[in-house]
Amino acid sequence: MNKTVGRKVSKVKRWFNLLLQSKTGTVGLVIVIFIVFVAIFAPILAPYDPNVVNPTEVHKPPAWMEGGSNKHILGTDNVGRDILSRVIYGSQISLLVGITSVILAGIIGIVIGLLAGFYGGIFDHLLMRLVDSFLAVPNILFALVIISVFGSGVTTLIVVLGITNWVVYARMVRGESLSLKERDFVRAAKSMGVKNRNIIIRHLFPNVISSFIVISTLSVATTIILEASLSFLGLGIQPPQVSWGTILSDGRDYIATSWWLATFPGIAITITVLGIIFLGDWLRDILDPRLNK
Repeated sequence: MNKTVGRKVSKVKRWFNLLLQSKTGTVGLVIVIFIVFVAIFAPILAPYDPNVVNPTEVHKPPAWMEGGSNKHILGTDNVGRDILSRVIYGSQISLLVGITSVILAGIIGIVIGLLAGFYGGIFDHLLMRLVDSFLAVPNILFALVIISVFGSGVTTLIVVLGITNWVVYARMVRGESLSLKERDFVRAAKSMGVKNRNIIIRHLFPNVISSFIVISTLSVATTIILEASLSFLGLGIQPPQVSWGTILSDGRDYIATSWWLATFPGIAITITVLGIIFLGDWLRDILDPRLNK
């Protein structure tokens, strides 16, 4: 028991040391923690309701510009809604869609990848042709078709983004499973009569999960951008719900006169995506088996 605890403590120390050594990893972790904190406590942090219209405060510039006010630090939009409050609340939907859709895609991809890699043969061939058919169609085009048929909304968007991104995980997991099933510990389990289901769950799955974590972390960033793109086109999140994409869409007609409407949600998306990418690079370092010494 003491040895097990000691290994866990040693691993945590190694992760912490790697985090301190990686400036980008530290920055990424801080950004992600901050964005998650803002999303969780949005009702407390936001100075106003994001959907409250105030006709007397239309197109107010940020506080540091002429005509600005400390009442609206980042200014207001074309109907007087507070931009800071909308950006804060927008983090909730953007993170919710980004994380949950990646989890859904990961579940589908891992299951299909493990089954295809372990069993091989005609089963593997059929599943990989299914993967190829999904790869033949651009994700955003596939998403546009499904949303146009079933309508938009948070749940629809999560499902659409989940079923358009699972192929990445399926191919990765299949490749690793093909290699793992030839290892001695898997052969030994088979020779001892261990059921295939138990081999997949106890031997293959734990060995592919680290790669999945790295790829899924980076995929969250891609999914946030895709959600913002669909919402920008009016096919994603619909009012009165707020996401960074919808704020961008509302401000695109006023870029020449009220640049802050689209700039601040764009900055929020950029910072969040960069933070997730930096964190993904750090996770790749700590989960790389070649570094587990």
